[in-house]
Amino acid sequence: MTRVLIADDDHLMRAGLAELLSYDRGIEILGQAGTGREAVELARALNPEVILMDVRMPDLDGISATRLLAQTLPEVKVLVLTTFEQDDYIFGALRAGASGFLLKRTRPEELIAAVHTIATGDCLLSPSVTRRVIARMAQQPTPEYTANATLAQLTARERQVLELICRGLSNREIASALVVEESTTRTHVKRILMKLGLRDRIQAVIFGYENGLVRPAT
Repeated sequence: MTRVLIADDDHLMRAGLAELLSYDRGIEILGQAGTGREAVELARALNPEVILMDVRMPDLDGISATRLLAQTLPEVKVLVLTTFEQDDYIFGALRAGASGFLLKRTRPEELIAAVHTIATGDCLLSPSVTRRVIARMAQQPTPEYTANATLAQLTARERQVLELICRGLSNREIASALVVEESTTRTHVKRILMKLGLRDRIQAVIFGYENGLVRPAT
């Protein structure tokens, strides 16, 4: 069972999400929170695998709650679910440590699939959000990555794989581009995340652009 906690200040939204997810026999709803602080407290008490986190909540907003959870309960995966598709929310959530970002207009079957995807340790973004991440990072000025001691830990092939991750390629696409087995690509990705101290591919994308490993296409 995938253990889920729902955090949203809207009573009807919480009830609707709980009812929707309960249709999947592989999901167990552990509890519901109406504020970000309550979400953190319940997460500590109930140990969920995935938290569906709203952004705008009283007491402690969803982004601040996500940051606190990433610091204190890094094994808990946060899937931000919001009606707002604003850059500040997207990047605030991802930088805080969220493993996914979906809009509330997402279809029910996609939301259920997203919960399972996040629970397995993968990251997930809606297609429109993915485009924003790549576009926003590509527009930012980037320093020379050769001066970064952390990147120096990567082998030449691992840097190559990280570049392809930053360009939005899946493991299968990376394997095809490098003419290797997909299992080999997965191994490279795991080593990259471990060496750089990153939670998932989302943070790898942000890291790669911020450190100049990937530059805007011309």
